[in-house]
Formats: sequence, structure tokens, C-alpha cells
Amino acid sequence: MSTSKAMQQSAALRLSSGAFLAFWCLLAAFPIFWIAVMSFKSPVDAFADSPWDVIFGPVTRAGGDGLSVLDILLGLVVLFFAIRWAFTRLPGLVQQYCPPGLIVLGWLVGALVYAIAFILVFFGLLPIILGPLNSLLGPLGTPVIGLTTDHYVAVWAENEFYRNFLNSMLVTAGVVTISLTVGTLAGYGLARSGSDLAFWLLILALIFRALPHSVLVAGYLPVFINSSEILRPIFGEGAPTLYGQPWAVIAVLVSINQPFTIWMLRSFFQNIPAELDEAARVDGCSHFQAFRRVIMPVMWPGVITTGLFSFLLGYNDFLVTSLLLDAQNQTMVPAIAGYFNRETTTTDQVEAVAAAVSITAPLFLLVMVFQRQIVSGLTAGAVKG
Repeated sequence: MSTSKAMQQSAALRLSSGAFLAFWCLLAAFPIFWIAVMSFKSPVDAFADSPWDVIFGPVTRAGGDGLSVLDILLGLVVLFFAIRWAFTRLPGLVQQYCPPGLIVLGWLVGALVYAIAFILVFFGLLPIILGPLNSLLGPLGTPVIGLTTDHYVAVWAENEFYRNFLNSMLVTAGVVTISLTVGTLAGYGLARSGSDLAFWLLILALIFRALPHSVLVAGYLPVFINSSEILRPIFGEGAPTLYGQPWAVIAVLVSINQPFTIWMLRSFFQNIPAELDEAARVDGCSHFQAFRRVIMPVMWPGVITTGLFSFLLGYNDFLVTSLLLDAQNQTMVPAIAGYFNRETTTTDQVEAVAAAVSITAPLFLLVMVFQRQIVSGLTAGAVKG
């Protein structure tokens, strides 16, 4: 579709807006790129004064760890096709093999299988193939960029960072599941309610959402610490202590997140014509059947978009998890902060950087897999009928 001459931007405006966008992208992506580079270097190279030493890693390369020209070229090819396949083939496979009522579960399973396959191919099979090839190619097989994965091995194997990862997944799954379950029902009810009470409930929810997290944690903390005494009349001497357990964090994060979830899902439900509900009721559906069989199928973009924000809240939280969880049940973000103390060495700092890079990978994978639903949810909210 052609743009009218009056609406066309001048060359200067297009150039300036493009330059600003490129500068913003560079500014936003640089920290992620730089810590990713640092995480694969020895401590001497990672904190070198010269940026070229950080990138090329001469000390790391001198230790026998690095990438050759063949490693770089073949790695980029595999990475290109992996990203292309995720955007083109993976959505079709999920739609083909997943039952219509379990599309979100299908996407989660598909993303998990894709991530495992990528890790096995990129970090398992590819080095096995490249090892003999580099030894046969002479100068082309000589490392030109220093690179080592020792810090990732130390973080995940020696420091047992996988335990923190599992705790983060437990907390995040609980927050997303409860928030979306309650939020969809409440958002649907408030969207279809013509009462003024629904409006004031939303205002109160917004005020509650605006409270600092420290206020809510301070209110819940005495209850969780004394939970065994409070629950003793019900459970007897075996009453559990909620403090230090993931369920306590899930409860607090759901309380923080629920008003936002209800507000967001209510706006999505309002974009769905009420005639769909009426048609379902005429066909014999109850209110809940109309909600589950008619409204929810066209609400998935909104649900996935809202679920992403709930995921980010539980995944990236520091204050609540650091105050309410003990060392054994700590999630990833507070665990990374534990690398820094008065006795921190440069090796510990690089390991902390490697851990920080590790926790960004699931976020990239999540956005890459659900990018169509997220864009649809942010722009339209739902399919209008």
C-alpha cells in the first residue's frame, strides 16, 4: 500500500529516526554482549584494560582454549539455521501435533525440547566434530579468539547453580499459574460486569499494586516466621514453617502481581464482543462453558502476553526472594548477588558474570518462541469477531 505524498517523511527525518533507533539498539544490546564476552575469558582477559584483549583473550588463548576460524564459521552457520528453524518450523510443528485445548502446554513443551536439542547439538555434537577437523587443517585450526567454558562448568557443576535454577522455575511456574488462573476469571467477570463496584475494585487493586514491595514483604514476614505456631492448632506438632519455603515467595509475588494481571486481562476481555457470550448462551452453554470454550480460544494472545509479564516478575525478583528464602531454596538472582562479598576474587566475579549470562538464555528463548503471540497480544489484545 503506497503512502500519500503528504504523509511521507523527509529524508532528514528518516535518517535521524533511523540513527536514533540504531543508537538505542546498540546502547541496549552492548551490556549483554559485553558480559557474554567476559564470561568466556580468563579473569585476566575479562578485566583487561584494553577492550581488544577482552574480545580476543590472549591469555585465554595462550592457555590452549579458543576458537579457530572454522569454529567461528561453522558455529555461526548452525546458530543461523537454529534461529531460522525456531521462527519458521517450530510454530508449525506445535500447531500440528498439539491438541487445540492444550496449545500453551504445547508451546512450553516445544520450547523445552528445542532448547535441549540446541544445547546438545551446539555444545555437545559440534565440538566433537570440530576437534578432529581443527587438527587436520593446520593454521586454520589454530585458535584466533580465546574462549573457555570453565566458568560455566564451575557455576553449574561445582557451585550447583542448577538448584537455584530449579527453585526459580518452581517459583515462576507457581506465580504464572496462580496469577493467570485467578486473573482470567476475575478479568472476565469484571469486563462483563456493568456495576460501579467493579470499577472501584480495580482502583483499589491499582493502589495495592503501587505499594513498594518492601511494605508487602514487611507485612507478610512476621506471619511466615510464626507460621508453625499459627498452624499448630490445625496440624499439631507437625505444623510447617512457611518462612524459607518457595510457597511463601509465590504467595507474596502473586499478591503483588495479581492487580496488574487483572487489569491487563480485563482490557483484553473488553476487546472481545459480548455477542460471542450471548451466542454461546443461546446454544446452551453455561457462563463458565462460554468462557472456557468460546472466549478463551480467542484470548490466547492476551493470556500469553500477560503470562510473560508474570514470568518476568517471578523470574527477575530479588527483594522478595532474598528476604523470604533461605540459602538452600534460593533462586538465581539472589544467588548471583551472593558471589560478591568482601572476599570476592576476580574468578568469583567472572563466575557471577557467567551465571548472569546463563539466566538471560531462557528469556531470549521464551520471547523467540512466543514472539507472534506477544506481538498480537500487545497490538490487538484479541481476535475481534
